Amino acid sequence: QVQLVESGGGWVQPGGSLTLSCAASGGGSSIYDGAWSRQPPGKQRELVGNMTSRGMTNYAGSVKGRFTASKNNAKKTVTLQKNSLEPEDTAVYYCYVKIANWGVRDGYWGQGTPVTVSS
Repeated sequence: QVQLVESGGGWVQPGGSLTLSCAASGGGSSIYDGAWSRQPPGKQRELVGNMTSRGMTNYAGSVKGRFTASKNNAKKTVTLQKNSLEPEDTAVYYCYVKIANWGVRDGYWGQGTPVTVSS
């Protein structure tokens, strides 16, 4: 089966930088679409950004210009970066990839990576 391994989460001081990575194992040799979402404590899950197979990146209106989402199709990874982290960025971050699995393209979500932004 396709497995997504997330890394980079943890505790970060305000003003610090965030770099999350998500690597897909199994499935096809490359990924198509990618995305990141997050769920702040006690709040609803929200989309951060998504990336099309053509490399176009779209961000939620509330986070445009703040997050940088990218993907490496050949390495089957998606990343999320942000500088100047704020306490409001505290959330569980989830990665998403669309990848061929036994010839069928399907989307998969990771287990989530907790990110805590505090002093």
